Amino acid sequence: MLARKSIIPEEFGLPGLVSRIPRKPVFRDRVNKARFIAKNGACNLAHKNIREQGRFLQDVFTTLVDLKWRFTLVIFTTTFVSSWLLFAMSWWLVAFAHGDLDPVRRNGTEQCVTNVKSFTSAFLFSIEVQVTIGFGGRMITEQCPTAITVLILQNIVGLIINAVMLGCIFMKTAQSNRRAETLIFSRHAVIAVRNNHLCFMIRIGDLRKSMIIGATVRLQVVRKTTTPEGEVIPIHQIDVQMESTVASNNLFLLAPLIICHIIDKNSPLYDLSAMELQCSDLEVIVILEGVVETTGITTQARTSYIAEEIQWGHRFVPIVTEEEGVYSVDYSKFGNTAKVTTPHCSARELDEKPSILIQTLQKSELSHQNSLRKRNSMRRNNSMRKAAGPVPGGGLRRNNSALAVPKVQFFTPGEGSQNLNAVT
Repeated sequence: MLARKSIIPEEFGLPGLVSRIPRKPVFRDRVNKARFIAKNGACNLAHKNIREQGRFLQDVFTTLVDLKWRFTLVIFTTTFVSSWLLFAMSWWLVAFAHGDLDPVRRNGTEQCVTNVKSFTSAFLFSIEVQVTIGFGGRMITEQCPTAITVLILQNIVGLIINAVMLGCIFMKTAQSNRRAETLIFSRHAVIAVRNNHLCFMIRIGDLRKSMIIGATVRLQVVRKTTTPEGEVIPIHQIDVQMESTVASNNLFLLAPLIICHIIDKNSPLYDLSAMELQCSDLEVIVILEGVVETTGITTQARTSYIAEEIQWGHRFVPIVTEEEGVYSVDYSKFGNTAKVTTPHCSARELDEKPSILIQTLQKSELSHQNSLRKRNSMRRNNSMRKAAGPVPGGGLRRNNSALAVPKVQFFTPGEGSQNLNAVT
């Protein structure tokens, strides 16, 4: 027996209606993960279980420059003191072999080094030779070729130590990251509509008057992804394209600039709405590179923005003004933002439904016109009050009229409508 066919069509049945209801996106709780780049530009990365430690000794100069200052100063002092002690021992052995330490033989023959009578005097002579002080009390003679050889070796070794140590100190004081301390980024990033496109924007600036030559800015999105084959990539770096002027290395960092990234179909932020952004674990890394004008050293400044530091529907306030023919920058408002009307949907939805952006802009225009009307009416009322001037006793009259008791009249039935008594 065949099943009985329903009178109601299947597309209007309960399963069909449920299937056509648009499902709301399910948001998962965002897990607080460690950021890859700190706000000050430091890399949050630890190297563990390095077996080939000898590779660092193959590049001693870079290793010394990368060390902290306290370790560098300890190595600096230890190297010089060790070289002085080593050659002091050599001078003491030369004097001992020649018999200069024996008082009996010292009076009959000429010494290799005059006035070297003990290890202390040999140590002082070693310092005088290597540092080229030359007090004049101790000096080498022509009696010992061995002493002349030791003198030549100590001069060569002293020059090498001076070159390495002083070069290391100079490189540490002139490191490129010191110049990066005056390259600043805005505390927050913003997302708003700009030129009819949803854009991701940050602000960068340079506090020094000396410029950064050939400045370039790169943006990367770092997130944890999983490939279709099941491979988990904990740090997946995705390049983010920027405006044509920034992408073509034409950044002129004379005043603070707003770096803009248009969220299009090639952007990793294309499918993120305002709610989905708050639940995502992405991190936007900003890298500013350039050549320092005064030293010619390449410098790099870095920072990052996590989802909590990205403000949706905000825009940076202007900070550059013209005062008496000079452009002035107010850095107290460098990171200030203003709230603007912005659709909370993703850029993909804006491309599929352009009417959303049009309606949002119309609402923004209406609200702006209403605020202007209210402002103009308030100004008009204030001007009318100022033109009328203050009324003497006006406040007292207003208060008395509010507190005045209405007049009440009492009539007797005999006299009809005649007024007999009035009580105020």
